[in-house]
Amino acid sequence: MTMAAVDSARWIVCERTGRWALGLRREPAAAGLRLHEVRSLAECWEMLGQFSASFVVVELTAGHAPALLARLARWEREYPLARMAIVADRALGASEELMREAGAVWFTASPRELGPLAAIARQHLEQAPKPEMTVVERIWSGLPWGS
Repeated sequence: MTMAAVDSARWIVCERTGRWALGLRREPAAAGLRLHEVRSLAECWEMLGQFSASFVVVELTAGHAPALLARLARWEREYPLARMAIVADRALGASEELMREAGAVWFTASPRELGPLAAIARQHLEQAPKPEMTVVERIWSGLPWGS
């Protein structure tokens, strides 16, 4: 399979513990969607470089808040097809307005408020552009035994 057959969008969750990803997977709106977990901002940006129309969920921490804010400020120029949402501990909940102004499409400091976030991710991923397939890939994908 060539790179053309790979989707240009992924659901990327960048956090240290896996707590937010677990909560997102439990949401009905996330059913059938594959969630890709990464543990650092560097890994997140690397994956985003490969899949430029992704939906990214980043856990805000006091340690990387300045770097995240700087990235958000350049987000629309660097990744016009991607969207970013922010999750944070309640102690950082006061950062919501700043993160939204910088370009975050969603912000939550509560693991109980993940339903809307999963719905936004689903909508984005369903609308993300699909890469063009070669003639051979189109034929194989149309066959009942294709792949």
